[in-house]
Amino acid sequence: MTRVNVVLLLAVIASALYLVQVQYQSRRLISELERARAEGARLQTKQEQLQVERRAQATPQRVEGLARQQLAMRHASPAVTQYVAAPAGGKQ
Repeated sequence: MTRVNVVLLLAVIASALYLVQVQYQSRRLISELERARAEGARLQTKQEQLQVERRAQATPQRVEGLARQQLAMRHASPAVTQYVAAPAGGKQ
């Protein structure tokens, strides 16, 4: 009878240690999950911020201003337009 009790005691101790290990792993994984969710929310906010900045950078007024300042471009008008005639009798 004492052998059965010893075996049962060892089984209870082993299951208790396994339970502690599983709870520790569970808490660790939940903690990692929460960190990943927080990082995902931070990245989502950053993406939205970058999209707003991209839209602000791509406004027609800004593009036109950069074209005028950095590329020295101007609106096409008949005074600055050059027309090229197609060669006679040939394909282009």
